[in-house]
Amino acid sequence: MAFEIPRTGYSGKIKEITLGGGEKAVTVGGETVYPFHLFEGEMPHLPKIAMEVYDAPPEEWPEAALEPFEGVTNAPVVWATKCIRAYGAEMICLQLASIDSNGLNRPADEAAQVVKRIADTVDVPLIVWGCANNEKDAEVLRKVAEVCEGKDLILGPVEEGNYKLIGAAAIAYKHTVAASTPIDINLCKQLNILLGDLGVPDAQLIVDPTTGGLGYGLEYTYSVMERDRMAALTQEDERLQFPMVCNVGKEVWKVKEVSISEKEDPKLGNAKKRGILMEGVTAMTLLLAGADVLIMRHPEAVELVRSMIRDLVGNQD
Repeated sequence: MAFEIPRTGYSGKIKEITLGGGEKAVTVGGETVYPFHLFEGEMPHLPKIAMEVYDAPPEEWPEAALEPFEGVTNAPVVWATKCIRAYGAEMICLQLASIDSNGLNRPADEAAQVVKRIADTVDVPLIVWGCANNEKDAEVLRKVAEVCEGKDLILGPVEEGNYKLIGAAAIAYKHTVAASTPIDINLCKQLNILLGDLGVPDAQLIVDPTTGGLGYGLEYTYSVMERDRMAALTQEDERLQFPMVCNVGKEVWKVKEVSISEKEDPKLGNAKKRGILMEGVTAMTLLLAGADVLIMRHPEAVELVRSMIRDLVGNQD
């Protein structure tokens, strides 16, 4: 008697959402099974990777993270273009580090013009990520939404403290919002409900569960994302049936283990390889938990994850 792989039936489905516009727009979601369980159902759209670009020269980055972007870190438009042309980025995430009130505190009008220049230059979907200060993000992202009307941006993080202001701007100027909550399935659902009540269409909503890097809360993040997918697929919870985006690069490359040199601690091995592997392992773990979009930093980590996705799905496009 031939062996048959046991199969689980799922009654729910993740919503399909199109990010960006034009020929390079990408569609995420649509899964009817747990991540990469292709023997049980469909995963019609492979996860996408957005490469980071900063709107101001990054500070305190390890040398390994700076090396691939030498000469362009003070020019975000050129940086974004290099990510696309040299490293094959299918999405770009502009991190608005300059707007932080504890840093450069760049005004909203000025920050929005930087976003517009990039949006006018790149032909791939553009994520615009604030500084996680509710008041400042609301001010800046509302202005970004206005000046980039028709550019189909993804705006985040949208949190409970500013969802009305940013959500209203996203509705008015037709952008997608990234609903961000602190690694809690109930708070995630609550914010999705609030955005829906505000009038944000389901087709303009993606979820950011927040994440920790390898060794810094990754296992807890995984368990919450796993519960999210279980509720979406087996309990048919419509307010949790959204694709997920994970801001991986910022979390991984800020920890001490990626910046300690081999000379300081020979047991840790090569610092560059260590950082790339930490980002790659974190990213792949989050994909297995249900992430649909990863925001990543190092090109070699990006390619490592791409190759693992290809291995998992075979010839699927």
